[in-house]
Amino acid sequence: MFGYTEEQIAWFGLTFGVSAFMIYMVFIILQLARESKAGKFGTFVLLLGLGVGLVGFAAKGLIKFFMSGIVE
Repeated sequence: MFGYTEEQIAWFGLTFGVSAFMIYMVFIILQLARESKAGKFGTFVLLLGLGVGLVGFAAKGLIKFFMSGIVE
């Protein structure tokens, strides 16, 4: 498809596509905090509680990068 292999398309989708959805989820969390009038501490708790999964996903990528030493 357009000169790209299936592996290249999958890599692009998994890196940039999932990253874009993660950034969008941060905006959803901030919108939730604003609509619920959570305040500064409440917003922090929402970002901490709901953002832990996002941080874990990003940490997994960094750990893989540093352990392998080669970007695949």
